Amino acid sequence: MTEQFTTTRKRRKADNGKPEKPKCPRCGNAFGRAHKDCYPLFPHATGRWAKKIIGRLHYFGRWANTQAGEIIPVDDVDASASEAEELYNAQKIDLHNGRKPKVESLNADDGYTIRNLCNEFLTSKLHKVDSGELSRHTFSDYQRSCDLLIEAFGKWRRVDDLAPDDFEKLRAKLNKELSIVTVKNEINRCRIILKYAHDQQKIEKPVAFGQSFDKPSARALRKLRNEAGPKLFAANELTPILAEADPWMRAMVLLGINGGLGNTDCANLPKSAIDFESGWLMYPRPKTEVQRRIPLWQETLEALEQAIDTRPKPKNLEDDKLCFVTIQGNRWVRITPSKTTKDRYVTVNSVSKRFSALLKELSISGKQGWGFYTLRHTFETVAGESKDQVAVDALMGHVDGSMAAVYRERISDERLRAVADHVHDWLFCGDTTGDSDEAERIEATEKPQLRVIG
Repeated sequence: MTEQFTTTRKRRKADNGKPEKPKCPRCGNAFGRAHKDCYPLFPHATGRWAKKIIGRLHYFGRWANTQAGEIIPVDDVDASASEAEELYNAQKIDLHNGRKPKVESLNADDGYTIRNLCNEFLTSKLHKVDSGELSRHTFSDYQRSCDLLIEAFGKWRRVDDLAPDDFEKLRAKLNKELSIVTVKNEINRCRIILKYAHDQQKIEKPVAFGQSFDKPSARALRKLRNEAGPKLFAANELTPILAEADPWMRAMVLLGINGGLGNTDCANLPKSAIDFESGWLMYPRPKTEVQRRIPLWQETLEALEQAIDTRPKPKNLEDDKLCFVTIQGNRWVRITPSKTTKDRYVTVNSVSKRFSALLKELSISGKQGWGFYTLRHTFETVAGESKDQVAVDALMGHVDGSMAAVYRERISDERLRAVADHVHDWLFCGDTTGDSDEAERIEATEKPQLRVIG
């Protein structure tokens, strides 16, 4: 009886002349309860894509038009489904919170949108990448921040419609998902992107961020550093690292502790920067373009010679000038197109991966934030004990904004060599009990002593 009733009912619908509703654009099956996670909308009998939100039906475009009382599907139903989903995604945050949608349509003429902003901002930054003013790595960071803004506000949201409440919610989301340092960098990039809209006169007034979208305070950052502990290798930790590292990693580690070179510094180091006869490295820091002259230890020079002699053949001819390439012939730090996302780039940092694996192998891992860049922290700390901070800053490639730097025309080789020799003695000739033990002893001596009054 049930089968007969169902069959009659289906036939009656067909006899009424109603068109067959479109199938799910995702999987091609008929719509049902199982499709709420497959495709968010459903085809309403009135020829519109719809969804019930907080007990009320909302519509997002048509899959069919009404002509002379008949419902006739549009020419491209799949395209209409895609546009409807895009409009739903632009409105869903407001609708699910019981608010009137701030985005009423996907019409590009409805003001300056997040989509317009991100496209124009990235285009301007890409010009700077082409001219060498901006690194591909920084450009990739800007791309991720643009993706974050689109995910948070929707690409059809008007930039001049953004309010402090929007940024307060975005900040809360970032706090849940990211570390304080990453939140600081992300907020800074988002502010730069949104400032572009007013700078380019795309909107009349600057975006109002409110008080919740400020960068984390210096106190919060200091607290994080205090909880994580010092980023500092002890001499007796570097000894096994140098002993167990392969020739290429050993040379890079020595560059890190000899002159404070970082991951990208080593990856892009040209052979022409090293004068093996005089023992000096002349190499501007890529991040700041501040010129550096670093006296290299004999151990560093020997390690560099071995690394260059055993270096694999580069894949790209232009990389033949480099001191280091990976066993596959690539740069140790490089930016490559993403395999999963179109027009996006990812950073491949083989220096960090290889060094982290070495730390794990030697059971030196497990300390928060420790990596190859910790060598730079260690050099700065130990070199500072030479009591010549000006020479230390010069070796590190720091930008000195003081008035003294304006008048200082040079720093003698003797001062630079004295700093390098101080670090050398600490590593190879000094106390190898470790700076971690020393820190514990200092902490113990600073604790107040209890006096017993009898």
